[in-house]
Amino acid sequence: MTPGERAKETLKRLSRKYSKTPRTALNFASPFELLVATVLSAQTTDVLVNKVTERLFKKYTSVEDFAKSTPEALARDVSSANFYKTKAKNIVNSAKMVLADFNGNVPKTMEELVSLPGVARKTGNIILSGAYGINEGIAVDTHVKRLAFRLGLTKHEDPVKIEQDLMKLIPRSEWGNLSHLLIFHGRAVCQARKPKHDVCVLADICPSRKI
Repeated sequence: MTPGERAKETLKRLSRKYSKTPRTALNFASPFELLVATVLSAQTTDVLVNKVTERLFKKYTSVEDFAKSTPEALARDVSSANFYKTKAKNIVNSAKMVLADFNGNVPKTMEELVSLPGVARKTGNIILSGAYGINEGIAVDTHVKRLAFRLGLTKHEDPVKIEQDLMKLIPRSEWGNLSHLLIFHGRAVCQARKPKHDVCVLADICPSRKI
């Protein structure tokens, strides 16, 4: 089986197991809320982020509310997230930029998104796909990186090169879905320390099934 065939079969099987239309596990009601949640999610679990944003989005109900805050005040509201001081500063400054440079709307291009503080390509991919349905690329987090390597879909360690490899293997319309599905499977089954081969729907096609 070629990497392309394995990628398409992976997508088919994981779609059947989890969802044909997967979405991020982060809770949000607007593009800027997704931006905030995604920035907070770095080195922090989605479960914890959702607990933080449940309160946060009741207090800060608009981009303007975040822009009017201070990094110090926002830091107190997100202090249970890792690196909360840096994240709070980036969120406040991003809100100010969205208002000043983008008429209050989170931009819809990768080039503009990565100009915002705290937004790198992975975050940009999540926002574009989750908020706008735009597949600019594939968000590569630790789960996607691990599964792509174990499944023989890439030989690289660098997230940018992994993303490029994956983009070549499946149709553009499925780029966002593949990222979500690999993340779901990485959390539930193909875990870092001890993969659950006995319940893995990919076991028979996985080159790493003996690890």
